[in-house]
Amino acid sequence: MKEDNLKIICRNRKALFEYAIDALYEAGLVLKGTEVKSLRQGKANISDAHARFKDGELFLYNVHISPYTHAALDSHNPERPRKLLLNRWELKRLLGKTQEKGYTLIPLRMYFRNEHAKVEIALARGKRKYDKRQTIRDREEKRDMERARKQR
Repeated sequence: MKEDNLKIICRNRKALFEYAIDALYEAGLVLKGTEVKSLRQGKANISDAHARFKDGELFLYNVHISPYTHAALDSHNPERPRKLLLNRWELKRLLGKTQEKGYTLIPLRMYFRNEHAKVEIALARGKRKYDKRQTIRDREEKRDMERARKQR
């Protein structure tokens, strides 16, 4: 994905360790005004979030967007489900894939692209314990190779 005009709000670092990523999608978010202002301050958390279908529409659950500090009385609910905006063919493909055993939709990062709030969601399959150990082993080997390269 191109990195032009991106202002990253938050990342889900735990997701790459917990899940094997099959496909990535960029989705728009339906937000209220105070949520957008809070996101511009970088006050969001997607570490426990996931996406689910409800009545043929895709919603993002367990995303915490902190209330805007300078808002009047009518601030938003920080944990409310937020609708994701995707093309019709992307929604149909994701609906079919998530009905298969083992697939889930998780957000990897939330960002602003050209003043629009976006979320990068991944079609992912959960890793088993031995897969996670292999990931740790690969990461340590890569780190050791980088150290050795820098020492030369």
